[in-house]
Amino acid sequence: MTSRKRVVVTGYGAICSLGENTNEIWSAILEKRIGYKIHEFTDSRIKSKFFGFIPPNKNRYSRYPKGLTRRVSEFARLSLVATSEALGMAFGGESPAVVYSPFDCGVIVGTGWGGVDTLNENNNEYKRTEFGSPHTTIQCMNNAGTATISMHYKLRGYQSTPIAACASGNIAIGEAIQVIRRGDAACMIAGGGESMKEQFNVWSVDVLEALSKETVDPIKACCPFNMDRSGFVLSEGAAVLCLEEFESAVRRGAKILAEVSGYGNSTDAFDFTAPAPDAQGRVQAIRRTLRDAGISPEQIDYVNAHGTSTPLNDINESEAIKEALGPWASKVKLSSTKSYTGHLIGAAGAIESVFCIKAIEQNIIPATIHLLKPDPRCDLDYTPNEHVTQAKVDTCLNLSFGFGGANGALIINRVAS
Repeated sequence: MTSRKRVVVTGYGAICSLGENTNEIWSAILEKRIGYKIHEFTDSRIKSKFFGFIPPNKNRYSRYPKGLTRRVSEFARLSLVATSEALGMAFGGESPAVVYSPFDCGVIVGTGWGGVDTLNENNNEYKRTEFGSPHTTIQCMNNAGTATISMHYKLRGYQSTPIAACASGNIAIGEAIQVIRRGDAACMIAGGGESMKEQFNVWSVDVLEALSKETVDPIKACCPFNMDRSGFVLSEGAAVLCLEEFESAVRRGAKILAEVSGYGNSTDAFDFTAPAPDAQGRVQAIRRTLRDAGISPEQIDYVNAHGTSTPLNDINESEAIKEALGPWASKVKLSSTKSYTGHLIGAAGAIESVFCIKAIEQNIIPATIHLLKPDPRCDLDYTPNEHVTQAKVDTCLNLSFGFGGANGALIINRVAS
């Protein structure tokens, strides 16, 4: 029986409200800075006040063809920026198609809401002026991120666009490693992108009571596993990994940054917004990724929790981790990096995969900040308020759970030299 192909990370990229690239974002986390602040909408029906929107930068897209970027929504443009960073790391800024056949290079970029902002903005303009953008259909396509990256870098292999709410980024990476494992690609760009700031769309999430209720104090706005938590902070951004088949990466002399060795996927089949009370979907996703990676719970050094700062998720996730990891759950270090970034929805799992790799690279476990009054029902070691430096971080479990009951889990580990 032929052994399964291994999949490694040779590049990563990210952009969010904490910075234009991974180094800026990670430095902000190490300095315990947050990327969200009060944003006042003109629509007073939006009650939530804290958001993690990316500051404007007129030069952000200047290096890309205008004919490409003007035809897509912001989430797709952000995904292109993250890909540029990843390919700068992996291929010196060139396309993977300079090394591999373009038909052996693919893209899977997930999103939660995709181009819904542009769709609403163009619809509003159409109703006001009786004319709208001729690019509307393209701009609102959820696969625009995947398509933009594919076209810009001439990658003609496997493509897909997972739409799984907050689990989209993790699922995109998981699906990409399966593509490489079965021999349908040598290199995949995989991750997620999200940008939703149009007022009606923000209101439509806020009216579900999903967003943070805190209106004044940023510490209480996003405080995973804390008694004061009241909802998540909506943020925007993108992140991707450049994934390659291990032996191919070694042959071309690539610097290998980590390995993605496990992937688990399941559904709650319970509710559109609330997690299943029995947490079994989440438990199965974790157990499946451990089984896929061929490891035991005791081999996990760090868990990047979904940790949304919502009343239901944080308890349910804690229970799922306890059941899935058994006695090791009380010993392993966990944290929620959403306490810095807010919730990037479809990009959350992807950017948190990047954070897992940074944790491995630097042997640092990032703290969960704002954890001042721990909820007694959330009784694991969430690394409260202070980073753990000089830690042993060889294997990470990254968890993402989304609206609609989508569950995705990844194992990301150090590759032995």
